[in-house]
Amino acid sequence: MQFVITAVGPDNRGLADPIVHCVTELGANIAEIQMFDHDAESVFSMLTRVELDPQRASDLRQAARDISKRTGLSIRTWSPDITQRKPRLALCATYRTETPRAILEAVQSGHIAAEVAVMLSNRKACQGLAEEFGIPWLDVGDSEGKADDERFIELCDEHTIDYVVLARYMRILPPASVWKYAGGRIINLHHGLLPSFPGMRPYHDAYAVRMLTYGATCHFIIPELDAGNQIINQSTFSVPPGTSVESIVEIGQEENEPRCLVEGVRRVVAGEVRLHFNRIVATK
Repeated sequence: MQFVITAVGPDNRGLADPIVHCVTELGANIAEIQMFDHDAESVFSMLTRVELDPQRASDLRQAARDISKRTGLSIRTWSPDITQRKPRLALCATYRTETPRAILEAVQSGHIAAEVAVMLSNRKACQGLAEEFGIPWLDVGDSEGKADDERFIELCDEHTIDYVVLARYMRILPPASVWKYAGGRIINLHHGLLPSFPGMRPYHDAYAVRMLTYGATCHFIIPELDAGNQIINQSTFSVPPGTSVESIVEIGQEENEPRCLVEGVRRVVAGEVRLHFNRIVATK
């Protein structure tokens, strides 16, 4: 059984050793290790992916708690090999409702075999949508929409979240948050085709160079790197010459983006794709 262990905390010497020793003593096979020192913030981050007998899962969790107490690291253990229950999603949005609605409808119909455990937002625009589907809705933003990133992660932990789905969530998660849920657990929708059109205005950027094909990208968010090898799904649409940029944006937001994200999330929760060394690998 595969397990992902993430550790984040104040930088110091010898932080990786206890984790490595722990998993080897439990008889685990280490499949991947990533480490990073955020020098400017004096933060240490680590991801370890292992194969371990599922009967040792409780031993692993207890060992992680012990290491956390000794080192001050924030440690999480998680397995993508979810059985006997549906994967739990945290659905995150800010203003637009089309993409989160599409996810909620796909979950409700069974097209996505998961459970939306909570909706998180830095604005109140999507609260009515959560209430419509009977989903707990929690606001992590202040009066100006600035998100409390530590509270965001705390709520994901409290709701035992497997995957964080950023459905046009208009805040950038800080590196520490991404590391805490690293290993292919954060799914993002970008409203443009990557890598060609990154940034905040991909429709307008594509329109400026006279593109007739537009698209959206569903990808895993990973620490320190832009989406490239982490693309889960891309969906496109073409328009005739002379189509206004306003019409293009409308088609993208109302039709293409929801379709792209739904298929991407479906692939992930179905276990069809995973991350390995920050690259997408097909499992089926």
